[in-house]
Amino acid sequence: MFSINLVNKFFPYSISLGTLFVNVLGSFIIGLLFSYAQNKGLSPLLKSFISTGFLGAFTTFSTFSYQNLLLLQSGNYLHFALNIILNVFLCLFAAWLGFIIFK
Repeated sequence: MFSINLVNKFFPYSISLGTLFVNVLGSFIIGLLFSYAQNKGLSPLLKSFISTGFLGAFTTFSTFSYQNLLLLQSGNYLHFALNIILNVFLCLFAAWLGFIIFK
């Protein structure tokens, strides 16, 4: 949460860049992890612990959902759509990029 507040302090937009940054970074790291695990034979237990435990706590899907709800309630439909599009596509791209680095 500290990193979200830090980014939002410098970029105060209705779309939370802090949440976007944390989600994209977490997606990139999970891409790296799964590629590494696939190539190096990382134990399934360790892979699950890191991906769902550490990265699940690090990324902020619940915050992302709440922010979208607030955008909808305020009638800010453009930022609502933009927030969803940016988060989904940038997170998918970051996970793919992380995955191909260890491939």
